[in-house]
This record gives sequence, C-alpha cells and structure tokens, in this order.
Amino acid sequence: MAKGKVSDAVIEDHRELEHYYNNIMNAKDADTKERWQNQFVWELARHSIAEELVVYPEFEKNLPNGHDMAEKDRGDHRVVKEKLYKFQKLKADDPDFEPTLRDLWQDLSEHIKDEENNDLPALEKELSAADSESVANSFERTKMFVPTKSHPSAPDKPPYETVVGLMAAPMDRLMDMFKKFPKDKDEKVSP
Repeated sequence: MAKGKVSDAVIEDHRELEHYYNNIMNAKDADTKERWQNQFVWELARHSIAEELVVYPEFEKNLPNGHDMAEKDRGDHRVVKEKLYKFQKLKADDPDFEPTLRDLWQDLSEHIKDEENNDLPALEKELSAADSESVANSFERTKMFVPTKSHPSAPDKPPYETVVGLMAAPMDRLMDMFKKFPKDKDEKVSP
C-alpha cells in the first residue's frame, strides 16, 4: 500500500501515465504501441475512478470550495473518459491513433497540472499526515477493484459509480487477459 501522502500517490500515477504516453509515441512498431496503449488505458481508467471515489469526496469534505473543485475535476474526467473510450478502441495502425492520443493527452495534461498545482496542495493543507496517508491507502486499494477500461456513460459519483464499477470491473479484467501488455521487466504491467 501507499506510504506517504495522497498527493504523492496521485502524482506517482500521473508520472506513470506520462511515461506510458511517451512510450506509445516513441514506439517503433504497432505491437509495441498496442502494448503501451493497453497499459495506458488500464492505468488511466483505474486512476480516474479511484480519484472520483476517494480523492474528490475528500475535496468536498475538507475544502470550503471543495464541491466546486470536485465538480470541475469530474467534468475534466468526463472529457478525458470520452476520448479514452475512443482511443481504447483504435488499432495502432489506424491513422487516428496518434492524433486521438495527442488530443486526449492535451486535455489530461492540463487536468494533471491543475490538480498538482492547486487541488492537491489545498487538500494536503487540510489533512493531517495520518489522514493523508489513510486517503492514499484507500486510493491505492480502490484501484484494485475498479474497471480497467473507460465507460464514459457510467456515473462519476459514489455510490452509483461504485455499483456500476463493481459490475464492469470483472468483464474488463476478463478482456485484459486477452490483451498484450509491455513485457519489459522494469515496467509496471497489469496483474
């Protein structure tokens, strides 16, 4: 489980996503692009839902403008989920593959920057070290049980997101068994 602050856990995911994005864009063949595409989709889907279930409710609970902040971030996620849904269906040799990913990354990177520069520091100011670590642990634990694909029409707030996620996750994980992921021993890959 996470050791440290919730912001550290979220930012670590952000750096992984950036790494996966760069690996896709720098891949020399379709097979490698597809493997990193699967890894990127897997991580971004899990990360987004875990933020919505764990981190955004903490904004609402602990920050005076937390509700507005959470709603803005959920709105950012809706846009990213729509683009991820389109991207996850593309083959690496599709002419729309890289442009779709670049478009998705542009929105995602803006969201990441805002979250890292504004939202997470504001939350950390309000949480004790123990509470921040507890939220980080909950965030990491939640990622183990949520869908691994984008489902943009699913609810984006608890408790409905939780119920829909618990129904979608087993099918996503079954489909993951038939996908190819990076094999580099130094890279994180799906379970």
